Amino acid sequence: MPRRTLAARDRRGHGPRGQAVLPGPLTPGGVPLALSRRERFDATVAGVVAALEERWADELGAVEFVVEEVPVLPDDWAATTVPLASVMRSDSVRPTRLVLFRRPIELRCETSDDLGALVLTVLVEQVSELLGRPPEEIHPGYDPG
Repeated sequence: MPRRTLAARDRRGHGPRGQAVLPGPLTPGGVPLALSRRERFDATVAGVVAALEERWADELGAVEFVVEEVPVLPDDWAATTVPLASVMRSDSVRPTRLVLFRRPIELRCETSDDLGALVLTVLVEQVSELLGRPPEEIHPGYDPG
């Protein structure tokens, strides 16, 4: 009598588990089923930056958009709040950098919609300052509230 193989079963007789990753076009092995908070934040920032660059590419030029975890505050910092973003103007070595601080922004948000709105607000205000234009002109949907 032929012996039946249990290749499709684990040692306790259960079937195989589902996929641990989903196949994706950018990663041959797939991508995790859930994104980390950092990855979700980066994706939110990338979406807003893409929309701003599409409209203001000529004026923004070589501005670098960067995400850092937290700001490094000087010992004599007197303000009662932590900055959400910072602009470092270009010099002879580096281009202008617009830095968003992930943790202070995330701590002010309760939902992913709040996060998207705050990232949009912060980026629009920073780009507005860089270009010397009012925020309403930078993004028509800008709402300071």
